Amino acid sequence: MDKGLHFTICVVTTVLLLRESSQAGEEKDPEVLAAPKPDSRGAGEGLPTLTVTTILEDPYVMVRGAELEGYCMELLAALAGMLRFQYRVKVVGDGQYGAVAAGGNWTGMIGEILRREADIAVAPLTVTSAREEVVSFTTPFLQTGIGILLRKDTTSQDMSFFHFLSPFSKETWTALLFAYLLTCFCLFLVARLSPCEWNEPKNEENHFTFLNSLWFGAGALALQGATPRPQALSVRVIAVVWWLFTLALLAAYIANFTALLSSGSEQLPIQTFEDLVKQRNLEFGTLEGSSTFYYFKNSKNPIHQMIYEYMEKRREHVLVKTYQEAVQRVMDSNYAFIGESISQDLAAARHCNLIRAPEVIGARGFGIATAQASPWTKPLSIAVLKLREAGDLDYLRNKWWESSCLRQSRDRWGPLEPPALGGLFLTLGIGLALGVLAALAELSSSSRRTAAHAKKSCCSVFTEEICTRLHIKGAARQSQETSGKANA
Repeated sequence: MDKGLHFTICVVTTVLLLRESSQAGEEKDPEVLAAPKPDSRGAGEGLPTLTVTTILEDPYVMVRGAELEGYCMELLAALAGMLRFQYRVKVVGDGQYGAVAAGGNWTGMIGEILRREADIAVAPLTVTSAREEVVSFTTPFLQTGIGILLRKDTTSQDMSFFHFLSPFSKETWTALLFAYLLTCFCLFLVARLSPCEWNEPKNEENHFTFLNSLWFGAGALALQGATPRPQALSVRVIAVVWWLFTLALLAAYIANFTALLSSGSEQLPIQTFEDLVKQRNLEFGTLEGSSTFYYFKNSKNPIHQMIYEYMEKRREHVLVKTYQEAVQRVMDSNYAFIGESISQDLAAARHCNLIRAPEVIGARGFGIATAQASPWTKPLSIAVLKLREAGDLDYLRNKWWESSCLRQSRDRWGPLEPPALGGLFLTLGIGLALGVLAALAELSSSSRRTAAHAKKSCCSVFTEEICTRLHIKGAARQSQETSGKANA
């Protein structure tokens, strides 16, 4: 009897020690991290406990100390509070979202749900037809698509030296030149035909010559008054219409030019996926085994097929393992990342040197994955809809996608850089040079006529004129003496 009692005590002691050891090992499991719990009131009193699998991706799930936080963690806490359940969060073991492996088995979070290692997956998990065949998804809690993440300095074109011409297209500038010439010709023609403008053609000089008409039109373009003043009603009508035209034109130019200077860059050369395929400066890829990769694989679009063939041939070089690796590679090298547009918006908000191309394809959503025929699928879908209707999902979206680039961009706009107005300064310099050359040409022509009339050297007369107009007395006297000796 004593031996039996002693054996029983030993067995009970061994079982208790093994249980404590198992619990201690579970707490030290690196894949199981503490997560913020829902409302703790009544916790542990008959509430079901769900095992939740997720993946580390900013801002959905992030490690802060010994806990997890992020958009998905707050969403999970809200759902648990509404549906009255507890949860235990574990990070997916292989770091994958979920794809079919070579042997036909599923990897990532989808695989863990199929193997009953987790009850639900709360993560940026895209709803696809292939995944829907093996698991069930709730109503999407975030809408997204496929976009292109780029680094600004690898995509923005060098600022043109004639950046001030950018507000208008070439066609607009051509039309403006044609309108200017046509209006000036109409002014010249109407001024000749109207008796109120030119009363006595044989004796009176017509002030509205074609050259004067060109000068009048140019003055209106610069919002400056220019002579001659129109006298006839017909000429004034044309002048008023031209003034209104130039006023609206200048307003449009100033508005567009201000917008260009504020943006700090010209239009991105890579706007679409077709542009990405045509260029040769950037490598591009996506997450290995992601739904984005299989989207291009299954697409019948020729452009998408070219993207898939490129990634398949160079998968060792262009496919990345994690989203963090993709963002870092975009920042450090000539690489374009193809992935979820909503995640790329976050990267552009956090890293001010990144930008997402405008085109987004393959509209899709992020949903919560559950096992097929799970009793939690419909309640979770209804809870997600309630959170959306209450505005909670929009609040979480704005909270975790808040941009840190706005203040920095305002600081960066500051003073205008020289390249932005370099063309204007060049144009001004050329105009000044042409004006000086024209003045010298006019002075030279006048000097030749004076020299021929006075029978003097053209160079001496030209020098005398320059010295007289610039008040250089010594040089003028020396020039006159030299001229006198030459005549003697």
